[in-house]
Parts: sequence; structure tokens; C-alpha cells
Amino acid sequence: MTASMDVILVEAPADACWGENALISFNQGMVLVHLTGPASDWLRLIQRAARRLDGQGIKQLALVGDEWDLERRYAFWQGFYNPRGQQKLDLGVMDEQQQKQLDALLDTTRWIRELTNTAPEALYPTVLATEAAKFVAKQAPEFVNYHILSGEALKELGYTGIYNVGRGSQNEPAFLKLDFNPTGDLDAPITACLVGKGITFDSGGYSLKGSDMMLPMKSDMGGAAMLAGALALAIRQGLNHRVQLMLCCAENLVSGNAFKLGDILTYRNGVSVEVLNTDAEGRLVLADGLLDASATGAPYILDAATLTGAAKMALGRDYHAVFSLQEEQLETVVACAKAENEKAWPLPLEPWHVSLLTSAYADLGNVASAEGTAGATTAAAFLSKFVRDDVKGWVHLDLSASFQKNANDLWAPGGKGHGVRTISRWLRSLP
Repeated sequence: MTASMDVILVEAPADACWGENALISFNQGMVLVHLTGPASDWLRLIQRAARRLDGQGIKQLALVGDEWDLERRYAFWQGFYNPRGQQKLDLGVMDEQQQKQLDALLDTTRWIRELTNTAPEALYPTVLATEAAKFVAKQAPEFVNYHILSGEALKELGYTGIYNVGRGSQNEPAFLKLDFNPTGDLDAPITACLVGKGITFDSGGYSLKGSDMMLPMKSDMGGAAMLAGALALAIRQGLNHRVQLMLCCAENLVSGNAFKLGDILTYRNGVSVEVLNTDAEGRLVLADGLLDASATGAPYILDAATLTGAAKMALGRDYHAVFSLQEEQLETVVACAKAENEKAWPLPLEPWHVSLLTSAYADLGNVASAEGTAGATTAAAFLSKFVRDDVKGWVHLDLSASFQKNANDLWAPGGKGHGVRTISRWLRSLP
């Protein structure tokens, strides 16, 4: 049986024999993590050290010493995580309150990462909706109710985007509507709605992706996983107002029954959309969820989606892109991210961006065709057409930082859970 190695934090450089600026060194069965440079970078160094230790095949570690606080333990766990499992990490001794906080973070982040990494054969739309509902409900079963619509029922009830995007698959599309109401009053106002994209696999449809781009598309349900996890985390952290969760779940596949380029989709609010690109399907399903969210009268709506490659081109894999037509909401979400040691950055969105989504046959095209248009911004502009005008705060998150196709010095390949703390804090900060 392999013995566990202790990991201690040291605010001093490693001995010269370990190399210049060595991050880790070893001494009598212990791992020393050397924290040098500005303290603002130490969490990143700790996560890098954990990633490096996992890469060396070390699978059993124990965090030892008084230098480990909650944020440092969490950063190390994030880096040490491996989707293939096999690690054993003793997070060390802490007080009861800190243990409770850390357990909540680890439980929700692990759930998001594992769900996002699930093979698409096992995680199809109704399974995603069901698993998300079960995970949130178990946090406070007495306060959670939900129902799931699927298949032809979506068509009959006017869920145009979800039904049409998902009709090309033998696995039925699904829509989850979940109500968390801790007030005990069935007539209590809804403070916020969360709307998540749950595309369990995205081939691109007839605008077919190449194999290299298609391979990681099991992760296209990252928005749904993120929001379910964030609501679950917020509940564990004391959320005390009513929130509804809406997940728009489908597989975007090619078949004789799949939706096609040139199709016209007409939504419940009367807006017609020409399908100019079947690979811009996320916004089509989110439109249904945003219409339902708007109908609740909730003053705050946040949607989250792995929506565009353009956001990743702009911000890379470290930051989530934040869009809103209200400056205050941009500032609030970015501040929440900073307070939780996560990364988010605002990108531009103006009302006139909708005019770039032109169609000769419908009110909107689902993509912009003009040269030089910003794809992440026009995607957000499309979504804005399905949000009630008097919503005090609508925020769209394009989840650039939710998934790593390949490992790097901070993250294992796959889902990351990055952003769950930001959204939980945003929910708990609402008036």
C-alpha cells in the first residue's frame, strides 16, 4: 500500500539543487510548496503545484501545517483533481465552520466536473435534466419542486427552439423548470431566474463541425451544470429568497428529422428567426428559457452557456465573458468573481447590436453575416430579444473558462467548475 506524502507550504525559495525558481521540492517524504513572488499569485502557485504532483503520478497526499486556509485547500484540490480518479487527498484539520464551507465547495464543484465529463452516450437530455433536478433538490427537499417536459410536449407547448434543435436525435429534448422557494409562501415573488444551455452533444447539425472541434462537445451542457451547481451551492450557503432554474436540454445531431439551414422558427413572443447556421443552436434553445423566465416577473435573470468560440478567442480559457445591457450588473458580476477568486470580464453589448442579426425572411437571423461582427456580442444581442424590457438585471455569461480540452499547468482536462462560486455569490447578493 502506497504511503501518503505530507504537503507543507513554505514562504521561501527552494534550495538551489532543485533548480532555479523551483515550485516544489522533497524532503524526507514531504512535499514542500515554495510560495515566492507576490502573495496575490500564491493561490495560482498552489494549484500549479498540485497539478504537477498529479502529473508525476503521486496519488496520496495530506495537507499539513497552519498555513493552509480554506482558499488554499480549495486551490490545491482543484489542481490535484484528475477525471480518472485514483487520488486520495487529506485536506487537513480545520474548524467546523471552515469544514462545512469547504465541503459545500468540493461537493458542488466535483459534481459539475464529473457531470461535464460524462460521456454523451450516458448523459442525454432527459438524464441531464433529471440529474440536475435531483442534485439541487437534495440540498433542501422541503423547498424544491420541479417538472420536466420532453419530446412532443415541447412542440405542443411552444418551446420552439428546444424542440427543433433536439428533434434530429432519437434522444428527446427536455426542459427542466425547478422552483426553490424557502419562504413557505406559494405566492412569494421570484427574485431571480437562472437559464442554462444543456446541449448534451453538439455535432453542429448540418453546419457540421470537424472532428477536432466536435470531440469536446459533450461539454456543451456546461451552462446547465454550472447553474444547477451554483443554485445548489447557494442553498448550502444560506440562500433565503425564491429562485427558479430553467435548463434547456437537447442533442444537436444530423438526421432526416433534424432542423435545417433556412428553417424559420417562430417563438411564443412572435419573434421569427431564420436558421443561418445550425451550429448556433445554443441561443435557439436559451430563447425558450428566457421567455419563461421573463414571464415569471422576476426582476433578475442570469443565463449561462458555453455559447461561442468567439468568447474563448477574446478571453482564452481563464475568464468567463460577461454581458449585460445594465452597467451595474456587469460590475456586480465581475466584483462577485473577484471576491470568490474566480475570473470574469465584461465584453461589449449595446441595443443596436441586434440590428446585425439580419434575415431576408424573418425578424432575425440566428447569426450575424456582416464582416467583422463580434460573434460573442451578437449572440448576446440575440438573447436580449427574448428578455422582458423591464427586467432590472439581465446577465449573460459565455462560459469560456468552464472546460479544458487539454490539460495545462492549472487544470486537468475536462470540466472545471470555475464560475460556480461567482453565480452563487451573485444570487445571495440580490436584494
